Order: sequence, then C-alpha cells, then structure tokens
Amino acid sequence: MSLDDCDCPPTRGRGIGGFIRSLLHGVPWSERAEVTETLLLETPSLMRMRVDNANGRTQVIGEDRTDIEIEIHKTARAESEEGAQRLVEEIQLLHDEDAQGVLELEVDIPGRWNRQGRADLTIRVPREVWVAVHAANGRICLEGLRGKVRAHSSNGPVRASDVVGEMDLHAMNAKVQTLCTCGLLLARSSNGKIQVEEHRGGVDASTTNGTVTCKIDELGKDGITLVTSNGRISLDLPEDTDGDLDVRVDNGLIRSPRALSGDSPKRRGRLKVTLGQGGTPIRLRASNGTITVR
Repeated sequence: MSLDDCDCPPTRGRGIGGFIRSLLHGVPWSERAEVTETLLLETPSLMRMRVDNANGRTQVIGEDRTDIEIEIHKTARAESEEGAQRLVEEIQLLHDEDAQGVLELEVDIPGRWNRQGRADLTIRVPREVWVAVHAANGRICLEGLRGKVRAHSSNGPVRASDVVGEMDLHAMNAKVQTLCTCGLLLARSSNGKIQVEEHRGGVDASTTNGTVTCKIDELGKDGITLVTSNGRISLDLPEDTDGDLDVRVDNGLIRSPRALSGDSPKRRGRLKVTLGQGGTPIRLRASNGTITVR
C-alpha cells in the first residue's frame, strides 16, 4: 500500500505541535484564545463601586484621577479554536449606575461543560471611591485607596496595601494579607492565614485553621482582637503601647520577650496584664497553638 492510499491525515509540514493539536482536536478545553480590552467610565455620583467577578483576578488601584479605567484580559478554553474564539468574544463586562448612584460592574461568562472562561480585571479609580469586590474564584488586590473597602473571595487570597479607611476583608481557603494600611481592619479566613504588617488602627482578625501575624505601628482606640482555632498567633506592638492585654490559649504556650507585669501573672494558659497606662483592649485567643507578644 502506498502513502496515497492511507486514510490518515498527513502530518508533514505541521511539525510535532501540529501533530499533537490534531490528536487533541475536540477534547474539552484543548484550545485557547485571549484578548485584552480597555474601557473608560465616568466616576459614579456617590463615589461608590461594586464589582462581581465570577472567575478571575480583580485588582483595584486608587490613583489621582477623575475617571475610571478598566483593563479586561479575557481568556477562554474550548474544544476547538473556533469555540475558544467565540467564547472569548462572548465574555462581557456589564456596567451600570444604579438608582442609588453606585457603579455596578459584573463579569458575564457564558457557561458550557466543555468550555472555560475567565476575566482578569485591573480597575484604576479615584482614590476616594468606596469599593466592594466579590470574587467566586480568583484573588483580590486593593491598592492606594482612601475610602471604605470590602473584599470577599470564595476561593482565592485577598490583599490590601497602602489603603486608608475602614477595611472588611474575607477569604475562604486562602490568605488575607495587608501591608501599610490605616483604619479599622476586619479580617476573616475560613481556612488560611492572616498576615497584617505595618498597620495603624484597630484590628479584628480571626481564622479557623491558620496562623495570625500582626505588626502594629500605631494602636487604635478600637484595640486588637486576634483569634485562631488551630495555629499560632504573633503580635508585635509599639514600645510605648498603653493597653490591657488579655491572652488565653487552651493547648499551647504564651511567650513574650517584653517585661510584662501586673496583678495576674500567667496561669494555665491565661495572661492578663496592663501595658503602660492601660485602657485599650488587646485580646488574643488560640485553641491549639503558641501565642507570642513582642
């Protein structure tokens, strides 16, 4: 039998890449398409914005500007090149200002069992805009903002840096991290660690399984509450802290290089002392793990 009689498609000229693509043709998610788009919007009248991104990274950056710039990097995988290209074109960023003057952004990704899509958002806003972000699958990054922020990720880490204002940060199965922040911070993780660095203000942070580390540059009047079910807690305080320290650990140790003194010395996993002039509550709780106060 000659080569002309063979029913198999020729591979000559396509190389090994073409041969592999011929084998994968029709396999779900074997082909990929991507495109980047930029959108400019007016800032909402109430300086408030909500973002809902089902699948992809969401980054919000505060800048000295008057409008809102959104870069959308769309990626799609499908069983064919045509299917991937069609899906990437169907991914849309819906935007509308509601009756209350809040700008609502929502990523719409058509769903099919043999196709996958995601959209990574980079949103540049005026610093004073209040921001709320919800992500089902993807990380959330907030930077340079000077208003109230709220970030909830169902399956991805949450990070805030250079943010001044009230912060409400939640992550499931991932880490919550802040750096150079100021204001009242509420941080929650269902199964991940919480890391707070160079913070000025009050902190309320808890996780079910993970470590909690907190470095305070300036203690706020709201005080500090750090809680973990399984993991260690590490708290660094300024030298001249005035507060009422209350530490309790069920199974673990309480450690501190500070010269702690007070009416109630450490007993059976419990320590209550006054730092400086006292007054500001500092409450640390761990079920299983060591607590360190520096």
